[in-house]
Amino acid sequence: MEQKRQAVLSLGANLGDRLGNLRRAVQGLDTLLGTRVQAVSPLYETEPFDVPDRQQNYFNCCVLVQTGLQPQTLLGACLGIEAALGKVRTFRNAARLIDIDLLLYEGEQMQTPDLILPHPRMMERAFVLVPLRDLFPNGTALGLDFSAHLATMDTA
Repeated sequence: MEQKRQAVLSLGANLGDRLGNLRRAVQGLDTLLGTRVQAVSPLYETEPFDVPDRQQNYFNCCVLVQTGLQPQTLLGACLGIEAALGKVRTFRNAARLIDIDLLLYEGEQMQTPDLILPHPRMMERAFVLVPLRDLFPNGTALGLDFSAHLATMDTA
């Protein structure tokens, strides 16, 4: 286990017990080895974005954790939490019981086949940036300034 660093995750759910699924995911994050949830944004209900079928609205939030896990290990743990909660990957942007995306990891920028940091589409998504602003009101999260992107979005 290395020195602990902060990471930000985006959580979303639009199937089943959406609120319960998000709560269980946050609890799962808090039980990961060397990891503690430091803050959870308020929940937002948002319409599905870029989806190929009719879907129920999402509940979304962002979570700030402190972790000793390396980025790819943290990502793997998130995939494990998703699987434990019943997520089945069918097609891109399918409705889901839970989705956990690793957005930012303190001091890391990377591009591998499995993980890109910062998350490559986070700046395009109000459902990510609005809850992120709740955690980082100054518009800068772990060294990434997202304020200009948020200012151009319709967040009503």
